[in-house]
Amino acid sequence: MATIKDIAELAKVSSASVSRILNNDPTLSVPKETRQRVLDAANQLGYKKKNKKIYDTVMTLGIIQWISPIEESNDPYYLSIRQGVEEYCFKNKIAIKRVFKTDVDYLNQLEDIQGLVCIGKYSQEDIETYKKICSNVIFLDMNIDPIHECCILLDFKNAVKDAVSYLSQKHTSIAYLGGKEIIHDKLYHDQRKEYFEYYCKEYNIDYSISEETFSIESGFNMTYELIKNKKLPSAIFAASDPIAIGAMRALKQYDIKIPEDISIIGFDNIETTNYTDPPLTTVFAPTFDMGFMAARQLFDAFKHNENISPIKILLPCFLIERNSCI
Repeated sequence: MATIKDIAELAKVSSASVSRILNNDPTLSVPKETRQRVLDAANQLGYKKKNKKIYDTVMTLGIIQWISPIEESNDPYYLSIRQGVEEYCFKNKIAIKRVFKTDVDYLNQLEDIQGLVCIGKYSQEDIETYKKICSNVIFLDMNIDPIHECCILLDFKNAVKDAVSYLSQKHTSIAYLGGKEIIHDKLYHDQRKEYFEYYCKEYNIDYSISEETFSIESGFNMTYELIKNKKLPSAIFAASDPIAIGAMRALKQYDIKIPEDISIIGFDNIETTNYTDPPLTTVFAPTFDMGFMAARQLFDAFKHNENISPIKILLPCFLIERNSCI
């Protein structure tokens, strides 16, 4: 049987930290990544607490992640949303059935759940299928328009407006570096790109659009193409921090100085942005809060024996100024 020491060795933390994390010690302050690493290690080793039930409620919450485990491990954005859901469940002793849409026969793993959180992008066919499994479903990071389900997403409109307005004070040309997301062979409409184009036109800014995937590699490749084709502007707005980090690597490789030669803004505020060179100006995206709120909404509905009403909840984002812009 797995022990706390086994978990500590696998997660590369102290036994004391493992014990406090597994017992939800409210006085312990550790990074989200460390907490998740401990929980994943405990799950991998099949750890079970002695003489104590992990869950003492009758509610079980399902979580569907639309990307694969490998993709999630490389995408802090969606990982953070899931961590928010799991943190609320852990604090309130809610059982979890977590699946990935790429899992074989993943729907059958969601039997006997009283709430379902769907993270990512889904087709109408998917939505109808999930509603048959559970009447209380919340979709995270998916804009459902017209509103016929409950969804929680970020206020991209004002987030992008703030970023473009900030850059427009010193720059008249900005490149947008984004990623494409596909649902059943159809391109998902990214509001970040839509609002970027809108506000660039409003502020009379020359702009260009490049899209690949939300990854460091894509950020590097898209920036390299701008450099190679001599189309590099005086500023870059990246739709994710990994894209921005890849862009910074390409700029550094070609001796283009940040922020002296070019300014750059990311999106997400992942932990790594504090340690880039220079530290990255970015838009804080409350992804963890998004997941936490979804679990709370479903738990409240469960406690009151109610169904969630179709509603769209927008969470505010805000600009964090660091040293990658002038």
